[in-house]
Amino acid sequence: MEQAHSLLLNEEACNQLKEHQRAEFVFEWLRFLKKILPANVKQNQKHLLEQLTTVLTSSPGPPTRLLLAQCLALVYRVGDSLTSSLTVDRCNDIIRSKDDSPSFLPTRLAAVACLGVLYEQLGRLLINSFKETMANLLKAMKSAESQGRCEIMLCIERILKGLGVSAVSCHRDIYKAARPCLTDRSMGVRCAATKCLLELQREAVFLWSTELENVATHCFRAFEGSNYDVRVAVSKLLGTLLASALEPRQAIAPRPGSKRNSLEEVMELLSSGFLRGGAGFLRASGDMLKGTSSVSRDVRVGITQTCVVFVSILGGAWLENHFSCLLSLLMVWVSHARVTQYPADAVSCRCCVSFILRATVGTLLGEKAQIAAAKEICQLISKQKRVTRVSPAEVAASQHVLVCALLELGSLLQDLSSTAAPLLQDTSIGMLDTVISVLLHPSASARLAAAWCLRCVAVGMPAQVAVLLDRCAERLNALKSCPEAVAGYSAAIAALLGAVQLCPLGVSHSKGKMVMTLAEDLLRSATQNSRISIQRTRGCWLLLSALSTLGPTVMEHHLPRLLLLWKCAFPLSVRDVENELRRGDSFTWQVTLEGRAGALLPSLIKSYGNQIRNAATVFRLRVYEILTMLQPKRYEGNFGMVLKQLLNDLTGPEITTCAELNLLPSLCYRQDLALLGPALQDVDQHYIEEQVRSQPNHQGNSGTLEYDPFTIFEKAQDVPTPLPPGSALAAAAVQLFGVIFPHLGIQQKAQILEQFCEFVRQLKGARQQTVQIHVAAAFCCTLKCLASSRRELGSEEVQRPALSLLLGALEGPNPLLRCMAAEGLARLVQVLNDPNFTVSITLMSFDKLKTARDAITRTGHALALGAVYRYLGGISSPQYLSTCVGVLFTLSQDSTSPEVQMWSLHALSMVVDLAGPLYHSHLEASFNLVLRLLLSTPHTHVEVQQSLGRCFNALITSMGPDLQGEGAGVCAVRTSCLVGCAVMQDSQDCLVQAQAISCLQQLHMFAPGFVNLASLVPSLCINLCSSYLSLRRAVVACLRQLAQREAVEVSEHAVNLCSAFKPSKGKQLGEVGLEGALFSLLDRESDPCLCRDIQETLVHMMSSAAESNLAHWLKLCKDVLSASDVLSPEEDGDRYDDSSAFHAKSESSGPFSNLRWSTRVFSMECVCRIIAQCENGNSAHFNMALAQEQHLHESADFLVLHLADLIRMAFMAATDHSDQLRLAGLQTLLVIIRKFSSVPEPEFPGHVILEQYQANVGAALRPAFHVDAPPNVTAKACQVCSAWIASGVISDLRDLRRVHQLLASSLAKVQVGREVSSQLYNESTFTMETLAVLKAWAEVLNTITQILKQYLYVWPLFNSRDGQYDGPAGAGLLKLVQTDLATLSRLWLAALQDHALLTLPSQYSSQLPSTGGSFYTAETVEQARPHYYSAWATILHATALWLNSTGFIMVDEGPANLSRPVTPTSMGQSTSLSSVKSPEDVNTDRLHLILGISVEFLCSPHSGDQMENIDSCLQALQALLEVPWPRSKVGNDQVFYNQKQIKRFLFQIHAVLLIFNLPIVELVRQIVCAAQEHVKEKRHSAEADDGAAEKETVPEFGEGRDTGGLVPGKSLVFGALELCLCTLVRKLPQLSPKLAGSPTGRGGQTCSLSNTDCRLVTSALVILSELPSICSPEGSVSVLPTVLYLLLGVLREAVKGSVGAESGQLVPGILQALRTVLTSPMSRAEKSRGAWTELLRCALHTLLESWHTVDEVTMLTSLTIFLLYASADVTTVEPLQTRCIQTFRASLESKDPVVLSRSYQLLVSLFQGPAPVARPFILALGGCLVSQLQEVEKSRPQGPAELQAVQDAIRALEALVFAADETHCPQLVAVLLPILISLLLDENALASAPAASRSLHEFALGDLMRIGPQHSAVFRALMASAPHMKARLEAAVKGNQENMNTKAQTTRVISKNMPSIQLKFNFL
Repeated sequence: MEQAHSLLLNEEACNQLKEHQRAEFVFEWLRFLKKILPANVKQNQKHLLEQLTTVLTSSPGPPTRLLLAQCLALVYRVGDSLTSSLTVDRCNDIIRSKDDSPSFLPTRLAAVACLGVLYEQLGRLLINSFKETMANLLKAMKSAESQGRCEIMLCIERILKGLGVSAVSCHRDIYKAARPCLTDRSMGVRCAATKCLLELQREAVFLWSTELENVATHCFRAFEGSNYDVRVAVSKLLGTLLASALEPRQAIAPRPGSKRNSLEEVMELLSSGFLRGGAGFLRASGDMLKGTSSVSRDVRVGITQTCVVFVSILGGAWLENHFSCLLSLLMVWVSHARVTQYPADAVSCRCCVSFILRATVGTLLGEKAQIAAAKEICQLISKQKRVTRVSPAEVAASQHVLVCALLELGSLLQDLSSTAAPLLQDTSIGMLDTVISVLLHPSASARLAAAWCLRCVAVGMPAQVAVLLDRCAERLNALKSCPEAVAGYSAAIAALLGAVQLCPLGVSHSKGKMVMTLAEDLLRSATQNSRISIQRTRGCWLLLSALSTLGPTVMEHHLPRLLLLWKCAFPLSVRDVENELRRGDSFTWQVTLEGRAGALLPSLIKSYGNQIRNAATVFRLRVYEILTMLQPKRYEGNFGMVLKQLLNDLTGPEITTCAELNLLPSLCYRQDLALLGPALQDVDQHYIEEQVRSQPNHQGNSGTLEYDPFTIFEKAQDVPTPLPPGSALAAAAVQLFGVIFPHLGIQQKAQILEQFCEFVRQLKGARQQTVQIHVAAAFCCTLKCLASSRRELGSEEVQRPALSLLLGALEGPNPLLRCMAAEGLARLVQVLNDPNFTVSITLMSFDKLKTARDAITRTGHALALGAVYRYLGGISSPQYLSTCVGVLFTLSQDSTSPEVQMWSLHALSMVVDLAGPLYHSHLEASFNLVLRLLLSTPHTHVEVQQSLGRCFNALITSMGPDLQGEGAGVCAVRTSCLVGCAVMQDSQDCLVQAQAISCLQQLHMFAPGFVNLASLVPSLCINLCSSYLSLRRAVVACLRQLAQREAVEVSEHAVNLCSAFKPSKGKQLGEVGLEGALFSLLDRESDPCLCRDIQETLVHMMSSAAESNLAHWLKLCKDVLSASDVLSPEEDGDRYDDSSAFHAKSESSGPFSNLRWSTRVFSMECVCRIIAQCENGNSAHFNMALAQEQHLHESADFLVLHLADLIRMAFMAATDHSDQLRLAGLQTLLVIIRKFSSVPEPEFPGHVILEQYQANVGAALRPAFHVDAPPNVTAKACQVCSAWIASGVISDLRDLRRVHQLLASSLAKVQVGREVSSQLYNESTFTMETLAVLKAWAEVLNTITQILKQYLYVWPLFNSRDGQYDGPAGAGLLKLVQTDLATLSRLWLAALQDHALLTLPSQYSSQLPSTGGSFYTAETVEQARPHYYSAWATILHATALWLNSTGFIMVDEGPANLSRPVTPTSMGQSTSLSSVKSPEDVNTDRLHLILGISVEFLCSPHSGDQMENIDSCLQALQALLEVPWPRSKVGNDQVFYNQKQIKRFLFQIHAVLLIFNLPIVELVRQIVCAAQEHVKEKRHSAEADDGAAEKETVPEFGEGRDTGGLVPGKSLVFGALELCLCTLVRKLPQLSPKLAGSPTGRGGQTCSLSNTDCRLVTSALVILSELPSICSPEGSVSVLPTVLYLLLGVLREAVKGSVGAESGQLVPGILQALRTVLTSPMSRAEKSRGAWTELLRCALHTLLESWHTVDEVTMLTSLTIFLLYASADVTTVEPLQTRCIQTFRASLESKDPVVLSRSYQLLVSLFQGPAPVARPFILALGGCLVSQLQEVEKSRPQGPAELQAVQDAIRALEALVFAADETHCPQLVAVLLPILISLLLDENALASAPAASRSLHEFALGDLMRIGPQHSAVFRALMASAPHMKARLEAAVKGNQENMNTKAQTTRVISKNMPSIQLKFNFL
């Protein structure tokens, strides 16, 4: 195909190809030529034209001829156009040719196509030949076949488009030629003629003026027998003409007596067609005489779509101005006698009018205009109410008007949601009163429509549910004697109960009790008045059925009463049944059947006639539905009676209708339904398109609410359309038959199937078709049940009639029945699972396809082949696959039957899709076949093109990633794929275009590099606003996939096409790009799947481009949010005192207008996504100073620069009328506060950037605390309040009081309680709101406490009462909480007790209070659990902090701030004297509550979203254990010390330890400390009681007792030890022998620890060191080896440098832990002293063995600690003592002054230590110390480190002197003093000596002056014996005295000259 990419056709390469390849080659050349033609072609124009003319005469296919025509026109446009007339003449000659052979037809069609495109592109250049061409075309049209007529009409359309007004001379002739084509038998010709006339009307004024009525009549006839495409095209034409007639686009020359068309006249024209159709007078009169309707459904559906097009063209502004008139005219349609004559017609017409209203009012009008439209509808209803007092005929007519008006009013109110609240509050309208008054209408349909309207009000505004329920119940009680009132108000209550399913806030449980009482009362009084018995009985069961929708939590309370009512409704025995049959009349039986909802008693109808037929039908329907849900074994004994009735309902003589569209599609394979056309697929007009297939004059497919009032409470947004009882009964019978049949015996199965076959054979005509559909559907349902349950069908005796039944349906004329039969045959093969049967079936189908010539048989068996292959892949052998593919290939090429082609290609697509890799050998042939058919199939056979598209898609999927290959074969296939997609893209059918887009999407998935986005994206953008739903779905699905990979490229390719978007609302979207178009499309769409895809596409585009194009996306979201025409609450006059400047006003100047609230909610979600996305990006997004700097230098954009817009958007949303938008706004505000609260304001240091928006925040929050605000909005606002207060943005109490007052008001509302508050919502909403308030207050307290935690005076502030306190910034915030703390604490404790009860296992549910808890009721337990689950942790933390502040000292604050008692969980504050608890008991209960909740939660499995709860729980426990009283309770076994819970807590907390290391370890340390305090107290008490004389005698308290055993799982010490081990090994894996030696254990590597890690390790070591103290002597011996091993191990790693740079933070903790262990009382206890001594000696030995380390100072320190704090028995033993001395001696010989200094310091401690330890070191090291000091005089220190070492050495020698006894002290002083004197400098040397020498001189002199007086005798003797020392000392003293005098004089001079006032020069 690369050879086709040239300007001129490569004829040599083309001639070498086969015929089908040549067509593909030419098409690819034409594609390439069209792409490059804007280049200069004049040099090659002649040759190029010759080649194009050759292609023209070579019979090109439909896609090729269109492309050829475009290339020809482009050549003349960019080249020389002089010879264009020659080409026109050549085309005209071809058209005039007499050759009528089929082979010449493609050439003639190509010539016609070329003419059209030439005139379209060249326009007036060809004006001279226009008349000749037009005459030629019109003449050819008279003898042309369907393809020719279609192509000529399209050609004329293009000519008109190109010539414009210049073609006016032929307008009349064109009109006359196109007019009969509107009723052509070919649907393609009708569509082409419609397009031609649509183009003609642009210039031909007469079409929408003088000829308007004639055109309308022909359009009405065009609707008759039309398909979906024709109806869409013709309705567009007629709607455009009518709009032009009403609002002319150009001036018309006035005629005498003429006037401008009015809306009434235009609607009268439509009305004539709607009411009388397109038939003439004689036919209409004849139909009326026959008693049939003269207007077909397709005509009325077409006129309905015309009306929608007509209003849409005129626009929303016109509709808003003329809605009242339009509404009244539409109501004439549904109230006309011709429409209301037959019920089915009336239902169908109501659907049409409802569709018009929904498609115009629901999409064209903004919210404000919709509110105005609702007022108009309400006024119309008010007028119709008066008709109820007139004649019965007028009443019958008015009911249909009321139904349409009420249904549209309900839809409007439901869509507007809470935005429509002002509408209900407008007393001048009285909307609710008006709707409720219709409940008394004589017509059941009007009453049900009013009930549904009330349900829509409840769904849109949930606060109205309870109000309306009370009102309807009150009226029902008051009007019990009125049958209409009973029926109407019962239906209204049922509808309102059904609305509760769609209201998240629910309804109070008291309403359920009220409804149950009403129902019982109705049933009890049903027999009192025979006039209203039926209504009361029906109303009772309707209420009970609706009540069941409230769920099991409601029904379980009413179940006994309900069972009693059920029991009373049925006879108790068979004898009672027989007695009933002997008595009664038609009325009593009707009442009875209404009460029982149906009967299996056919004899009743014979006895009483048709009067009870409907009641009996409904009764059987209910019985069938119940039996379908039950297990068949429960009624196995009654199979015979049930089957008899089932057969009668499926095949009986009274069956007159068959709702096949509701019966068969569910039994067909979903993809097979595409064979039946777009009417059964999802289209925009699906609501009315299904009316076309329903049978006229019968109930058929048209559903309406009055057919089954019990559907009014179903969970659905749209109004239910239940089938008529007869059709519903047939569907239920089919379902029940499928359930029962598998449980029958073989003989019975065979007999029933034989009977089915016999019925079908004997009957004829329509009845035969109905029975065949019923029995085939019943058996297919059976096969479906057998396949799902894996049961067997039976032997050959059953298989034979089953196969016969399915084959008869497979070869029937009904295409839908054939689809179901093919699926049933495949299911039969699946159920039997017999290879022989499977082979016989496939061979039979092969033979049928080879021999049969009729299209019905061939289509059925072709589809059966694909269906069988779908369910039995096991038969997919290559041989079978080849045979199957070969047969389907042959059928798909049968051009004589497009239907056979369509079905066979569809079957082939299924085989391709299911064969997988086995099909790869057929891929090339399949691609060639499909491409050849695509290039040759006429445009009129769109159904074949659609099947080709599905097959092409399956082929691409089968290739999969292999499409990325580079081989020649793969390249050829890939080129075929692109060519095929191009062919389908050029198709005129939207479904084919959708298939092309889907294929390109698959190609992009598997081979993205070969899909040209530059051409794909523009085509997607153009089709984005298509009128076809399937095409829009394909476009958005493709965009969604592209946006996941190349979002930026997609936006760039679409930026030049934004002008193509012309939304029905708003301006051109050129400034908002593709994103704005998607937002606009999202606002108009109602299809859930499409809306979801649009949202995902926007999210993907935003995630790729939002951060780089921040301003664009934020402006887009702001424009969407601002595009509302509904006034905000502030603009209604409700001004707040914050600042009116911050109130949002809608900005109508943006690119959008009148967007729905749901779209604006999504825009706020997008804002939150953008913030979250920026959080993971550049840090400058949340740093104003950095953002400003980078923005200045790099022109980058950051989120913080748009903070004002973010705040404004959040404020606009939070103050909107829509509750959903208010929630989104509050959530956005919460996100903004959390992300920006700590961002400083660079222009005002000390302030944060959010501080300037405090007025906005206050104004945004205030509406949420209004008395009418929903609880969920208030709950979200409380969360925002707490975040704002606790954020620290505002520290001034005066500024914070505004928001604080909102929280305080919500707290007051909580105190009122649910008993006083209005019951608008479910009781669980009170729980939600209450817990939200309490959680908000708790979050404030928790955050403030965290801020103030660093100050020691935090907790006293809680209890201060004077209010005069100067604390930190957060202290003022704490005062706000302090005033309500007494109230809050009680509420918090009550909430925690509720949570504790609700977390009990199910086996303890009986212990829950029967009346509920403090904040929940017994009925709402399940709904309340989630609310408690989200709030308990925060409340627990706050409660613990409060208890910490009080120290568990009860302060009786009194109930001054508590409006109600917190019952039943008042936590010991009961006022009953008999139950008053002591403060100790109350505190114990509180401690048990908090500890129980915490331990239970921490010991449970956790998910990732519970981390915040874990953190709060740990902090709460830490706060508790900081107080002595709870610590004492934890330690003295009163809480859980001896219980298994604390052990379980310690042993299962390792999962939490992985996340919360430090808090967990700190918590365990507190627990250990509590136990330690308890053990110490017990030992002290025991010693005092025993009067122990020996201090070493310690009573045996603590773990281990006298055995020393620590049982895992029961020992606190063991659990703490395990946790410490886990912590240490995780941070230092070298401690584990296994990990240290493994390649993955990081043995020998440096394990760098952070500051937090060091704190964690230190805490673990502290716990380790305390563990022996809480053990018994024997227990301490058990635990000591592990403790010492870990301590020394961590010490070893620290001194080796294995922990990184933070080891200095770790060492003090290690040494302190070592000291704690060595000083443990267990080391001196009598029973453990010996063992401790041995273990400590071993530890000392280990320490000495690991001496060769990096950090020698730390090792010396640890050795010193051993020597000082261990007992003498440990350190004085040999050889340990000698090795210790040698270690110190070696350190004294070190060359490092730091080591020397530390050694001397440690020697000071040793010399001052116990005599047994100090004496050996003095004797061994004293001489060394003296000799080193004597050498200092010769080598004086040169630096600070050396100076420090000498000074420390002197101190060590002084310590040695003072440690000696009195006899040896003078001798040692005599040694010390000469050393000190030797360090003195003479006067001359002192002036020039280094700083270190001078410092040493001063130090030595100071020591001499201090020591001399203390030992004066020795000093004098020394001075007398050594005169040189005396002289040296005197000189030093004298010099020191002179130096001091000089300094004193200098100080006095400076003081005298200093001024008394000092000026300040530094003002910073």
